[in-house]
Amino acid sequence: MSGGHIAMPVIFPINVPLICGVDEAGRGPLAGPVYAAAVILDPAKPIDGLDDSKKLSEKKRQHLALEIREKAFSFGIGFATVKEIDQFNILQATMLAMRRAVGALHVKPHEALIDGNRCPELALPARAIIGGDALEPAISAASILAKTTRDEVMMRLHVKYPQYGLDRHKGYDTAVHRAALAVHGPAPFHRRSFAPVRALLEKS
Repeated sequence: MSGGHIAMPVIFPINVPLICGVDEAGRGPLAGPVYAAAVILDPAKPIDGLDDSKKLSEKKRQHLALEIREKAFSFGIGFATVKEIDQFNILQATMLAMRRAVGALHVKPHEALIDGNRCPELALPARAIIGGDALEPAISAASILAKTTRDEVMMRLHVKYPQYGLDRHKGYDTAVHRAALAVHGPAPFHRRSFAPVRALLEKS
């Protein structure tokens, strides 16, 4: 798996301020890539129910993700690999995923609204908003796309590595995950720079 992005080109009206919301998914897990999404919403095509992805059920997230892909002016999805996370650290890898997501948009926005307390380096004005995934609809939409896309990736990994229970925790640091790690050891998709994984490697 290598760093990359997915983009969806659409046609949008002239003279509409292009504001994109940006959010990430997967900073905390012990395994898997970190994902980010950038979304420019279409005011002529409102989407009901947008909220912080963590507050939504899996079924609701999946439904909204389809609607966002259909109705948004544009969206981009970027990620940073486990190798990049271990090489740069999770913060810098997250910023990289966000830059890739914004870069995947088919049009350059006038401004980017970033969930959190810091912004990636972008070639456009950007503003960090703490709790933005619950305050700004475009950030909410980005959080939903980032979360559902990453979950799909982790489910595909589960098919190949069912012993880790990724379908239950998506790579997060849970008791089930740690127990599987203790029995089976880290897999190629585990983040070696994260303390619980590093501790197991140091014991072996």
